[in-house]
Amino acid sequence: MLRLEPSGMFNLFQPTLDAIRMHVQHVLDSCESGTISYLFLVGGFAESAILQKSIRDAFSDRLKVIIPQGVSLAILKGAVQFGIDPTVVSSRRSRLTYGVGVLNRFIHGTHPSDKLVVKDGVEWCADVFDKFVLADQSVCVGDTVIRRYTPARSGQACSVIHIYCSDRDDVEFITDPGVKRCGTLVLDLPDEPKQSPPKREIQTIMIFGDTELKVSAMDVLTGKCVKAEVDFLNG
Repeated sequence: MLRLEPSGMFNLFQPTLDAIRMHVQHVLDSCESGTISYLFLVGGFAESAILQKSIRDAFSDRLKVIIPQGVSLAILKGAVQFGIDPTVVSSRRSRLTYGVGVLNRFIHGTHPSDKLVVKDGVEWCADVFDKFVLADQSVCVGDTVIRRYTPARSGQACSVIHIYCSDRDDVEFITDPGVKRCGTLVLDLPDEPKQSPPKREIQTIMIFGDTELKVSAMDVLTGKCVKAEVDFLNG
């Protein structure tokens, strides 16, 4: 029969306890001082007396550590309540930075030369990450960001808008390390009527706060719209 001393059993938990404390500390360090007063310990593992003691020892001098009754059911109850009434969650923090890849007018001395492209005689900076929301930014349910773009060339048959995300908030280009594509919108652009505006406008909208990030692009001239959804919780 295999027997473990209490110290041996504790050592089995130690790497996990250390990782949890480090993650909690990272979250606290990333928040403004004094904005967090309570720490709720929930989930199945929260029933562990070893974890409870570890968290209390590490953070009870700064936070009030609360362990509700029925901690193992807290997540399940929250999911059921959200399913019945999604408005119980009024805001979330964005796990990632979200935006689209665009062309901006090239500025010599500011933009890297390898990003220079020329279309119809106009110099553009390619692969610019136009950010709609930053990582760890608080967004309320229904928060909407609207951006307006124009096609780089007149007479384009379609406009392709790629949606990108990154766990960093200081990215500048979609080619930066850690940036990945998480969605694409393809908007057909029919021939422009003779009396069309001098510049065609593509309106891009991101709606935040729900479990999915809703993205749409609309050709203002024709009213044609395409939509996509991105998992907002997992990126």
